[in-house]
Amino acid sequence: MYNPDKTIKQNPLVLGIESSCDETAAAVIRGRRLLSSEIISSATEQAKYGGVVPEIASRAHTDAVGEVVNRALTAAGVKITELDAVAVTYGAGLLGALLVGLSFAKSLAYALNIPLIAVNHIRGHLAAAYLQDEALKPPFVTLLASGGHTALLHTESYSDFNVLGGTCDDAAGEAFDKVARVLGLEYPGGVNVERLAKNGEGSIKFPPCLVKNSEKLQFSYSGLKTAVINYCHNAEQKGEKINPADVACSFQHAAVDPLVKKTVESAKALNAGTVTAGGGVIANGYLRETLAAECQKAGIRLILPEKKYCTDNAAMIAAEGLIQYNLGNFADMSLNARAQIPLK
Repeated sequence: MYNPDKTIKQNPLVLGIESSCDETAAAVIRGRRLLSSEIISSATEQAKYGGVVPEIASRAHTDAVGEVVNRALTAAGVKITELDAVAVTYGAGLLGALLVGLSFAKSLAYALNIPLIAVNHIRGHLAAAYLQDEALKPPFVTLLASGGHTALLHTESYSDFNVLGGTCDDAAGEAFDKVARVLGLEYPGGVNVERLAKNGEGSIKFPPCLVKNSEKLQFSYSGLKTAVINYCHNAEQKGEKINPADVACSFQHAAVDPLVKKTVESAKALNAGTVTAGGGVIANGYLRETLAAECQKAGIRLILPEKKYCTDNAAMIAAEGLIQYNLGNFADMSLNARAQIPLK
C-alpha cells in the first residue's frame, strides 16, 4: 500500500526526473544544493528528421530513463534508499515522452514509499535560478522565454507570481526555430541561429517583437517571424542573394532587445532589486550579455542559471520539486501526464 511519510524534512534529498521532450534527465539535490545532474539526449537522432519525432523520443526515453537515474545517484554519491522524495515533470510536453518519466517516478516512489511530487515543466524553468543562488528569495522580476512561453513575471513568493505581460501569439523559442528552418539550419534551431548571427550585422530592419499602442505589456513573434520569412522568400523570387548571417543577426536583435528593455523597465517600475530568467531562450549568449549589461546600468542584481540549466534538465525539476515538497504538495498514484498546462 502506498502511504508515504509526509513529514516535511529540512534539506531533503530529492530526485528530479525530466522527460518532456527529447532529453531524458535526472538530478539529485539536498535542499537547494545540487549534487548531480545527468542528461541523455536524443537530439542527434531527432536532427535527422529536422525536429522532434514524438515516437522516437518516447522510445529513447524508455531506453535511457533507468540509466540516467543510476548515473545521477552515482554522481551524487547517494543510495536510492536515502531519497526523501521523487519529483517528476507531468506536463507540459509530449504525452508519450512524459508518460515514460512519470511511470518510472511513480514506480520508484511506490517501491520506496516516499512522496511523489508533480512538477509543471515551466515552473521548473522558473525555479532554476534558486540553484544558481542558494540565498535567492522573492520578490523579484522574472523573464521567461522558451519554446512554448514568453512572459514577464513578478515572482511574489516561492509558489506564486503575477503575470506582467507576455506574447499574444508565438513564443520566442518557436520563432528562433522557424527562422532556423528558413535559413536551412539544422535542429536544434536556436543555438544555430545564435552561432550564425555572430558572423553577421544587424543591418536589416525587421519589426521588433513588442506590440505598440497596447494597454498591456505584450510581445508578438508572429509578425517578426513572418517578416523574416517574407524577406528570404522575396529575395529568392527576385533571384537575389541574401546574407544568412545578417538575417540571423537582425532577427536576433528584433527578438531579444525588446525583451531586455521591458524586463529592466518592469523591475524599475516595481522597485525590484533583482531580476531572474528561465527557459531555453535564456541560454542565448546575446540575450545574456545584453540583459547583464542593462541590469548593471540600472543597478539591478541579475541571477542567470548556467546555460545548461536553461535548456531542459532535471535539476530545475528537482528545484521546483523542493518548493512543492516544503509546501506539502504531494501527488498520488492517479497522477497523469498533461500535454498542456496553463502558465498560471
